[in-house]
Amino acid sequence: MAQCVQSVQEFIQDSFVPMVAVLCSEDAEKVTRKNNLNFSELLRPFCRLTSEGHMRDPNNQVQVVKNLRISVNNVVTRPSVPASGVPGHAHRRLLSEVVLTCQPAEGGVANVITAGDYDLNISATTPWFEAYRESFLQSMPASDHEFLNHYLACLLVVSSSEAVPVEKFLKLSQEQHRIQHSGEYTNPKWFIPNTLKYYVLLHDMSQGDEQRADSVYEDMKQRYGAQGCYLLKVNSRTAAAGADEQIPDPWSQYLHKSSLQSQDQYEDPAPVVVNDTAVENNVGGTSEVDGHDSEEKDGVLVNSLDNTHPLQLDTPSDPPGSLDALRAVAVETKPPPVATGMAAATSHGACLTLNDHDRIRLFIQEFTFRGLLPHIEKNIRQLNDQLVSRKGLSRSLFSATKKWFGGGKVPEKSIAELKNTSGLLYPPEAPELQIRKMADLCFLVQLYDLAYSCYHTAKKDFLSDQAMLYAAGALEMAAVSAFLQVGAPRPYPAHYMDTAIQTYRDVSMNMVLAERCALLSAEVLKSQAKYSDAATLLIKMTSEDSDLRSALLLEQAAHCFINMRNPMVRKFAFHMILAGHRFSKAGQKRHALRCYCQAMQVYKGKGWSLAEDHINFTIGRQSFTLRQPENAVTAFRHILTNDKNPITTLKQPFHNVALPQLPLPCINSSATRVYFGHERRLAEGEKQAATHVSLDQEFDRDLAAMWQDLEEQVVAAAKRGVVPATFQPTQCCLNSQTDNLRFPLAVVEEPIIVEVVFRNPLKVPLVLSDLTLLWKFTLKDFNRPQPQEDSVGDVVAISNEKDARLKLLPHQTGQLNILGLVYNLASTSSTGDTTINTAEGTSVRGRQDLEIQGPRLNQTKEEKTSVSHGPDRRLDPTITPPMPLLEVFFLQFPTALLCGEIRKAYVEFCNVSRVTLCGLRVASTHPDFFTFGSSSLATPLTPLSPTSFENCSAYKTLATPPGVSGAGTGGKGVTEIPLGEGTLKPGESTQLPLWLRGPDQEGVHEIHFLFYYESAEKGGKIRVLRHTVFICASRSLSVRATACRSNTLPEEEERKEGRNSSMLVFVDVENINSSEAGVREFHIAQVSSSSKQWRLHKCINPAEDKESLFSLMPVFNFCFSVPSKAVEKYTFADLSLGNELIITSTTPCADFFFRRCQPLESLRLPVAMETQGRHSRSQGVGHGDGAKDIAGVVRKCNEVELDIIILWKAFVVEDNKQVILEGQLHVALQTIDKEACSMTQKEEAQEMVLLKFKPELPPPMTRPSMEQLSHLIKTNLHYPESYSHPFNQKSLCMVPVTLTLSNCSLAQVDVIIDLRHKTTSPESLEVHGSFTWLGQTQFKLQLRAQEVMRVQLRACFLHAGVYNLGTPRVFAKLADQGAMCETSQQTATPALIIIINST
Repeated sequence: MAQCVQSVQEFIQDSFVPMVAVLCSEDAEKVTRKNNLNFSELLRPFCRLTSEGHMRDPNNQVQVVKNLRISVNNVVTRPSVPASGVPGHAHRRLLSEVVLTCQPAEGGVANVITAGDYDLNISATTPWFEAYRESFLQSMPASDHEFLNHYLACLLVVSSSEAVPVEKFLKLSQEQHRIQHSGEYTNPKWFIPNTLKYYVLLHDMSQGDEQRADSVYEDMKQRYGAQGCYLLKVNSRTAAAGADEQIPDPWSQYLHKSSLQSQDQYEDPAPVVVNDTAVENNVGGTSEVDGHDSEEKDGVLVNSLDNTHPLQLDTPSDPPGSLDALRAVAVETKPPPVATGMAAATSHGACLTLNDHDRIRLFIQEFTFRGLLPHIEKNIRQLNDQLVSRKGLSRSLFSATKKWFGGGKVPEKSIAELKNTSGLLYPPEAPELQIRKMADLCFLVQLYDLAYSCYHTAKKDFLSDQAMLYAAGALEMAAVSAFLQVGAPRPYPAHYMDTAIQTYRDVSMNMVLAERCALLSAEVLKSQAKYSDAATLLIKMTSEDSDLRSALLLEQAAHCFINMRNPMVRKFAFHMILAGHRFSKAGQKRHALRCYCQAMQVYKGKGWSLAEDHINFTIGRQSFTLRQPENAVTAFRHILTNDKNPITTLKQPFHNVALPQLPLPCINSSATRVYFGHERRLAEGEKQAATHVSLDQEFDRDLAAMWQDLEEQVVAAAKRGVVPATFQPTQCCLNSQTDNLRFPLAVVEEPIIVEVVFRNPLKVPLVLSDLTLLWKFTLKDFNRPQPQEDSVGDVVAISNEKDARLKLLPHQTGQLNILGLVYNLASTSSTGDTTINTAEGTSVRGRQDLEIQGPRLNQTKEEKTSVSHGPDRRLDPTITPPMPLLEVFFLQFPTALLCGEIRKAYVEFCNVSRVTLCGLRVASTHPDFFTFGSSSLATPLTPLSPTSFENCSAYKTLATPPGVSGAGTGGKGVTEIPLGEGTLKPGESTQLPLWLRGPDQEGVHEIHFLFYYESAEKGGKIRVLRHTVFICASRSLSVRATACRSNTLPEEEERKEGRNSSMLVFVDVENINSSEAGVREFHIAQVSSSSKQWRLHKCINPAEDKESLFSLMPVFNFCFSVPSKAVEKYTFADLSLGNELIITSTTPCADFFFRRCQPLESLRLPVAMETQGRHSRSQGVGHGDGAKDIAGVVRKCNEVELDIIILWKAFVVEDNKQVILEGQLHVALQTIDKEACSMTQKEEAQEMVLLKFKPELPPPMTRPSMEQLSHLIKTNLHYPESYSHPFNQKSLCMVPVTLTLSNCSLAQVDVIIDLRHKTTSPESLEVHGSFTWLGQTQFKLQLRAQEVMRVQLRACFLHAGVYNLGTPRVFAKLADQGAMCETSQQTATPALIIIINST
């Protein structure tokens, strides 16, 4: 069977739901009629509960009721189907109308089944069968042998406008009691004698008195109880107000069904609703009836049974093909009539608001949970107690004995023996019926275990009494209950269903019940993948009494054959032909044609000439009947031609081979260019459209290679860093220089523009007119149903003097081959006037073929020795299914910027296709030029005076947080563009802020963007969009910085915090924009730092010098210290020089910093990994890589890895108005004592290198310089600044001094301290006195990696004065390098101490 929207469990649950009747007063009907609805129709869309219900079973266990739906109907006293089980004429017309109105959707989902040599395109779903099944089950009559369709409750509805509402409730209650118990009516049928009566007070909010309604409702709660009544308020607005406001209409999908189901009133105009007011829903005459056709002539419905059969096309009075014959069949081909009466009303619920919808939904929930479910629970308990007491068993069916379930077996009789058994009827109070009643109650509230037990028990009792109709009903529901049990404790008893169907059909002669049983069983078997059993069951249910039912079941059986594990293709086709035949007999012409067309896929071209001719004849006849002459002619042509092979290519409406070949003008075929793409909109207002690709652009091979490199980058970023092996670069414009070996891709509904170059060898001007392309097209399905239209393209000609551009617009998927041109050729007059009217002059129409020679092959030996050419596919595009199409517009995009200037622009992305796009990314040749903001984050504006450019300050903008950001870098130069939900739906557009930063180098920069996106559908292909901009960058500031190691060592508390080193950074800022007109001055707003090890600590400069940056060229000194966690994360530190602090890490400034550092990071990462690995092996460095290890350790000791960010503001005068420009400059400090600059240094031209034929030896390993080795150890002296000593009493003054040594490297270092060195220069002796070190004067120490060690010394002074203690000399070398001599470390700054004579 075909796929269904509902699962089998949902389908069975919706087939058997609790039934609720409705009795309304006349005033209540008037209230609901304001919305063109009666009360039951008003409730119908809200009858499915969205929350779970709870009730207790007879064992007092709480059971959950999920996804419950109730059925609310007016009280009708006549059944829609006779009790005999044979559908009446009105019921057949109803089902025929339902199937007729449900036709396959255009472009619906299709399945492509591959079985052997067959590739079948089959509709995945059959909604007409589901609609038939739903209508059939909803119109099932209420039977005496079961209670599933009996009413459990009755809603008594009275308007609050009644004079005495309570009296009206009493009358309605008496009316319901009379209908149920008087015996006058056989219908409707009621479940139990004590029917639940629920009192509903309907209040009209637009007219009624709400206080009176509330008081009446309070009286009702006192009289009927709070759980037995409800106040429903509706019509919160008037119909006039409802016309202005659009409110959803959930009733439309139900009213047409309900109006069709009331067609029995068409034959009997008497009122069928027992109520104060008769309510009639009549349906206009239909055009097709099951087994018989009806024709509507002059408004009178005439049965065509006595005239002609539906398959008869012509009559003796009307010859075939005449206009009268077409008129005769026009009745069947016209669309089905719209139901009349209230179902055809233009609007429903005009007086209801969304709050009214919620009130109705709440009313249904309250009625079900507080009224209906407790009522059912109480009756289940009562029936359980009655049955247990009657059988003398235990208190519950759950613990029943074998006597209850496994009594003596009754000898089974065959169906033939039971046919002579007279029907047995039980009285209503019979115990067997009470068991069945309890089983049905349990089944309706999803107590399937208890229901199965009851059905199983009732089945045995009915078989014992040979009551076969009752036994068949119990067998049917027992099988369904066993299937629906949670956890499937027992297998599905399919033999129960088979016995029930055979009993219904052969013993009880009730085809309605047999069909219901077959539909349920087939769905269950299909869900268990037992397609063969399901097909056998469906085929058995076909008969001559109903062509429509037989057609539908045969079609479903065919789907079962094709869905088997090993598809049975020929059985599928055979049963589809049988289904088409029965559809045709039932008057369902369109469905018959569809079945024959699907079967034709199997027989076509397989040598079954007779079967193929029969199918083609039937398709042609049905197409002619449905007024499709093109399809009819195509089908009949297959019969008349001798060639039975299928025509695989689509019609070629422009391929007229009879046209002559014209020699003029000459066509340069190799110069033909083909453009695939959408005609993009031009710029609107301030919007600047993306440049992309056009035929007006010249081909540049270097530029094409650059675009291909960008596309490979973005594809690798989208595919997790790997470029797929099947990747092919996008080529929107093909010419003689592009790679044309593969079939290019074009998209449905996107034009293909072909540029043809003409050359006139004559000296007489030629005039070409009516140019059209000559093409051939072959259909390909691409998992889509093939459209039935013949034309696949429209041609529009645009001609120039020497070239012509022609556009082809494909409408279907497949393979297109552009063959040549068709045109009218004429010559001008002798005067040379080329504007003559060729229609009046002499012209000839002819054609020329476009034959393009591919590139010469020169790879293999055979190709080199012969002249062979490869294919050129530029004129053979493959038309693919629809793909997303992106258009990009830029707003406020500048053309000139200062170096480092930050400017805000906007970019708008528009999806102009019918396919959702996702995965939007952009790759650029200058990834540090831009960064995206988020459209969901607010962008505060700066004050108006002084204002930054366009009131858009980068420093005032919060960037996307790292955890929320959708704009991440997916690879080198690739950025993900943040969309709201990750997708851009068809027709939608989104606008994002785009922050731009001027290049660091002055001049004109050509910047390329490549936007990448892909289809949101599974397996969707990728597309790209190109854009190129030119930016003129002017000079602004130059920043130079130098890092020097500080001699001060941290205190103990700072070392505990992880700060074991410090440094000084000197920053020089220079204004190099003095020649630029308009720029008045620059201000430094803030200095920030970014590093994994260092952070900005404080500014040493005096506060008054902060703003005078360019007059004296001051130097700014900053102190940096190591943070407590210096790991794999950058730390930003900010020092404001103005009035406000800018948090760099949360603004676009941080994005530009990271983008600028991308190339640097690619170099840094290997170094960091190398030093980290060496640090872990520092204890055992081998001698093999000694020089390499020494260089790494020394380089790491001198590395800084610190970036300085300078944020500036420039005051510019534009149009006599002062504007503030903002920007930022970056300086990357790499090495201590080495100056770094913000401006990119121009690379000098490389000198010509002479060719060398012998390979050079690898250069020797460079050893670290002495300067680098002098930074291994940092020293510091700790001593008192002044020291008092009484020299008169004691001649020698001894002062304790602490020498602190800090190992700056990541390896062990051998250190020698020599105190014997004395300053001998006369200048030093004049300023500083001489002193002597006491104790040990030479030390040999070893310091571990980054270890700090203190050495206690004593200095001896003989006189008072000022002395320099910085005389100790420190030598160091790496511990593992024995052959290396110690290197003198840099001495500390002068350490002065004042010795005072205390006397």
